[in-house]
Amino acid sequence: MPRTFVVGDIHGCYDELIGLVQKMGLEDEDMLVSVGDIVDRGNKSKEAYEYFINRPNSLVIMGNHERKHLNSVLTYAQEIVKLQFDGKYPEFLNWLNTLGYYYETEEAIIVHAAFEHNKPLHSQKKEVLCGSTSGDRYLEKKYAPETYWNDYYKGEKPIIYGHHVVGDIPLIKNNSYGIDTGACHGGYLTAVELPGFIIHQVKAKEDYWKNERTVWQTPVLRSKDWANMEFGNIKKQLEKLAFVEDTDARVYLDKLQNWVEELEGLFPLIKSGLDLFTVDLISKSQEDFNSAASKFDFKTFIFKSRANNLKIDDLQKSLNTPQKVINIAAHLNLPQKPSQSEFMI
Repeated sequence: MPRTFVVGDIHGCYDELIGLVQKMGLEDEDMLVSVGDIVDRGNKSKEAYEYFINRPNSLVIMGNHERKHLNSVLTYAQEIVKLQFDGKYPEFLNWLNTLGYYYETEEAIIVHAAFEHNKPLHSQKKEVLCGSTSGDRYLEKKYAPETYWNDYYKGEKPIIYGHHVVGDIPLIKNNSYGIDTGACHGGYLTAVELPGFIIHQVKAKEDYWKNERTVWQTPVLRSKDWANMEFGNIKKQLEKLAFVEDTDARVYLDKLQNWVEELEGLFPLIKSGLDLFTVDLISKSQEDFNSAASKFDFKTFIFKSRANNLKIDDLQKSLNTPQKVINIAAHLNLPQKPSQSEFMI
């Protein structure tokens, strides 16, 4: 008789997944269900994804990490996975669109994160089921502080879920089974076998997320489109990353800081260049000045310069990205050229 195995948050721990299915004796006719979060944090997210799309009788439920990718809400963990997937990332996003938010068997209801105790399955909110930030906030308003949805659950049908690390062993409470046992943090990867609710586990080889955060720091930094990012946002990123101690990443960030300062230091030169450019255009165009000035992308600056009303503040507000500064500096042929650096994609 085919069995169903429900596996907790894999988070890219592909080696542990393979070890677990071998330990369970998973056969081709058995159903393998992931509670979601098969990617991010671990070292082999792409391999975990390929395992599920290539294995028959396999299903993945939408987790909050999958949903982040789907909605282009990319924090550090998702940026790493985007690089790991490389050219297959669009294919991965298309696949995410096919995922459901729950799976029900004769024995249990399977969700990623949470379940409103007083609503039927078909009325559950997707953001609650998958554990998105909005779903968490919704539950915080519904339930008393320091309590969780399964403190209130009294349903006859067991619910198997992940999302919250519950420790080294599953949390069995009020007919619910929490099976995120922290594989990506060096804990365990856990599965529940149905029928029978038999627990299977393998120990993770290492704290993958701790290692991945360091290994991918510089590649993720290099992948960012710094040239088209607003200066204010770049400075926020630099402040946020001030704690970074990894040598390669620190060198990169220091170079980025210097590059931003170099570009911002060009504003007085750009103003002088625009004033000279405007004077020259006036002498060449005379009565046709308005028409001649309107041909340029920076015509607003030209008209302000002609009226002796061009200020550096105007330039700083409009030329708010490195690329915009570089473009106008090149057009004005400034004597001090901005560097075409490694921060240009």
